[in-house]
Amino acid sequence: MDIEPELCRVEDALAILVGKWKPIILLHLLKNGTQRFGELKRRMPGITQKMLTNQLRELENEDIIQRVVYPQVPPKVEYSITEYGKSLEPILHAMHEWGTKHTLHKGQKTNERMSK
Repeated sequence: MDIEPELCRVEDALAILVGKWKPIILLHLLKNGTQRFGELKRRMPGITQKMLTNQLRELENEDIIQRVVYPQVPPKVEYSITEYGKSLEPILHAMHEWGTKHTLHKGQKTNERMSK
């Protein structure tokens, strides 16, 4: 590997992606396009309103997603992934693939231990 450990920026990337909900939010926006807050909340029944608000705000602050407020009553707010945020798609895909392999690996190790 040609990355110098002292110069590694993995921690910077993880600071954006870490957490139970951020990757899920990003995948919903990548797959379904622009979403309103309520739509995202319905797609993630386990997330609290406060947590979703915080996660969206953090992603917006990093220019990963865009928040558009429409001046109407009742207020309408939409979230979409930015062009910059779309650059995370192959990273999320790679993480999903690795996670799938890791789950299978753990299952095989458990089966090996149980058969001894």
